Amino acid sequence: MPPRMRHAAIAVLLGLLAASGPGAGQVAAQSARPAPQPAEADEGPRRVVLRFLTEADFPPFNFHDDEGQLTGLNVDLARAICLEASAACDIQVKGWDELVPALSRGEADAVIAGHRVTARLLARVDFTDRYFYTPGRFAGRKAGPALEITPGGLDGKRIGVARGSAHEAYLAAFFRLSAVAPFDSPELARDALQQGKVDVLFDDGIGLSFWLSGTASKDCCEFKGGPFMEPKYFGDGVAIAIPKGDAQLRQVLNTALKKVRASGRFEEIVLRYFPVRIY
Repeated sequence: MPPRMRHAAIAVLLGLLAASGPGAGQVAAQSARPAPQPAEADEGPRRVVLRFLTEADFPPFNFHDDEGQLTGLNVDLARAICLEASAACDIQVKGWDELVPALSRGEADAVIAGHRVTARLLARVDFTDRYFYTPGRFAGRKAGPALEITPGGLDGKRIGVARGSAHEAYLAAFFRLSAVAPFDSPELARDALQQGKVDVLFDDGIGLSFWLSGTASKDCCEFKGGPFMEPKYFGDGVAIAIPKGDAQLRQVLNTALKKVRASGRFEEIVLRYFPVRIY
């Protein structure tokens, strides 16, 4: 369907011709100008329909619920973007490996499935502004002593972390005074925290939020300190992928994203799917 065109009304020019007087032999032309009209706000380009692709196996971002309905943070965000852009929303599901190729073939306007902005992907697609980050977070036992989550505050403390992860590399670079204890998996590191074998745990904030609020943690622990979001270690954020060179579409989506954030709707969506604040 072609883009919707907006038509502004144009003012009518009123001409009034009057004779100057008997014997003058001249005609005076007078033009009455209409009163100035307020200019319409430039709302930028419009789209009648926004066609999104996502996948359905990445909870809580995109998945099928118990009733088989497509849902998740990305799905709700896509619908909120469509609402702010005054566009109909078409959201289709494909396998993860098919998303970017389908976008390149013109089968959709955008992909919203949790893609991180990387140099490899930037060679194939463009991205909107980032809408989500995956921070590193510390967790500690609720009954444990108060801790200052800084390199100095954790001097000599034993920190559990998954072996070979970006989080282990971050600790090696910035928490050199701590006793870093690598474990073969995030689950084993979390068990060590629960059992008191380490003082704190450093892990992916998303995974930790679900562990802290789930039964596996036995309500032992909580986030300590704030988020760590250095792109070198934890990525350059998550954004919506769009075809290369489509500046108009990027403007439409970025404008809608800003409106979703300003309205408070984005925070509402995040809290719907993350039981514990990750930021």
